[in-house]
Amino acid sequence: MRSVETVEVSADDGVARIDRWLRRRYPQLTQGQVEKLIRTGQVRVDGARVKASDRVAPGQSVRVPPLPDAPPRLPPGALPKKDEDFIRSLVIHRDDDVIVLNKPHGLAVQGGAKTTRHIDGLLDGLKFGAENRPKLVHRLDRDTSGCLVLARHPRAAAFLAEAFRDRDTDKIYWAVVLGAPRPKVGELRSWMRKAPGARDADREMMIRAVQTDEGAVHAVTQYAVISEAAQRASWVALRPVTGRTHQLRFHMAEMGHAIAGDPKYKCDRSTPNDLAGALLLHARALRLPHPSGGELKAVAPSPPHMKRAFDLLGFDEREARDPFEPFAGTR
Repeated sequence: MRSVETVEVSADDGVARIDRWLRRRYPQLTQGQVEKLIRTGQVRVDGARVKASDRVAPGQSVRVPPLPDAPPRLPPGALPKKDEDFIRSLVIHRDDDVIVLNKPHGLAVQGGAKTTRHIDGLLDGLKFGAENRPKLVHRLDRDTSGCLVLARHPRAAAFLAEAFRDRDTDKIYWAVVLGAPRPKVGELRSWMRKAPGARDADREMMIRAVQTDEGAVHAVTQYAVISEAAQRASWVALRPVTGRTHQLRFHMAEMGHAIAGDPKYKCDRSTPNDLAGALLLHARALRLPHPSGGELKAVAPSPPHMKRAFDLLGFDEREARDPFEPFAGTR
């Protein structure tokens, strides 16, 4: 607004404090700006100076000085440019049917009671001109990084959801675990269930169960030790045969070799200070049937916190050029 204008308080406005009336009508103004305009006499009611706490009523006239223009509004569903740039920077594969992201550690896949920023809330930034926003077809824990698959249209969503449900997908995780697991290659099987009392995904935790427990599910994980740093820590490849909540974290802790940086699932081994912090679990690779035929294979580069741990422990990613090789012949 480039000139002084006189605005009449309408019946719909009702009786309101002058500062709140101004904030509602001119949302581009901050509370500090409103108070300054009132304090310096630039805003007047029926020609008289007022205080911020004074009230205006329908029929009164308010003098409003020149104001800064309101910023342009985004169309419904559009993201701020910085959010769109961020979510697009995570894309490691995109075609007409599927998008694969390299999800960062610490970013939730979906919202919750105290989670306002999450992948699901950013998906409008991944339309790339398509009519539909992509749809999540599986999840990763907030603290786990790596491959996250999105479907770009309903047909692909139905196809991929069935592939995950029927275990037609092959997922490989890399982890840094405490100690040196023995044997170096094996399979972990157990019954597990959710601990009572958790009301949201961030607080839920799995505990040991027996088959007859209410809510008990059977979990199977294959593992292979790729490299060791003496008895201090090991680089392990993990393949979940089943897809249970927190199953990899639960299984490694139950084995006595908890994943470094895990705040929930621990073992008797202490975590070295230089490995504490972020969970060292990364969804390294996946392969699955493609909605349009053939096979989709994606590999997610290691995030910075995994690279730091590898450098510290002397692990070399070139030892596992093919993430699927440790489990060849086990599908």
